[in-house]
Amino acid sequence: MDKTPDDEPAGAAGVERRFSARRKVAAAARLLRGEPLETIARELNVTAARLSEWRDRALAAAEAAMKERGRDGRDEELLRLRAKLGEVTMANELLQRKVAALEEGRPLGRPRRRP
Repeated sequence: MDKTPDDEPAGAAGVERRFSARRKVAAAARLLRGEPLETIARELNVTAARLSEWRDRALAAAEAAMKERGRDGRDEELLRLRAKLGEVTMANELLQRKVAALEEGRPLGRPRRRP
């Protein structure tokens, strides 16, 4: 039966271990609760720098999650109004071109071909 990295003893020397995201978050949470960095690093057989990186990445992800907000009815209304604003802006630009053409005595558009 093959052993997975999680089956290795905690102090296995020279073994490069891969940690799941869940285990990294658990280690970072232990740091945030105040457990000593050196103790956790020794127990997990990782460097203090790697463990600090996990903590910093967990904090950055938590901060990003706190900035997000759920969509509500206002978001749908905002999307609808932005689309309407785009339509009105386009129509306004076309009308401005037509007015300019009339003021300069130019034809309004290309003559249409008749089939």
